[in-house]
Amino acid sequence: MRRVAGIIVMVIVGITVFSTIVMLLWNALLPSLFNFPHITFPQALGLLILSKILFGGFRGGGSKQQWKGKMKQHWMSMKPEEREKFEQEWSKRCGPFGQRGPFGPGGPFSSEKDTPTESAS
Repeated sequence: MRRVAGIIVMVIVGITVFSTIVMLLWNALLPSLFNFPHITFPQALGLLILSKILFGGFRGGGSKQQWKGKMKQHWMSMKPEEREKFEQEWSKRCGPFGQRGPFGPGGPFSSEKDTPTESAS
């Protein structure tokens, strides 16, 4: 229970510190450079939350590369029938595969890379 309380306190302190930094930077730079108004602490907190929503910063729990690696591993372990079913389902949702994107020619999930090339002997 103490550990949870400590984490909650640290999160609140972190949000407060980052919001204060945003507020101080905004008030120090933008009014003099672009004639923007000064902002208050709640407005800085709102900007911080908005930037989180728009740009997806402050990520935790692994990187995008780890997610891509897991997805590629899952794709490579699928049987050809499962891949075909997956492609058909997603083509209903997103349009046809094979033109561009991860399933297109040269993409990381392209079936062209899965088939061994015949070597001339």
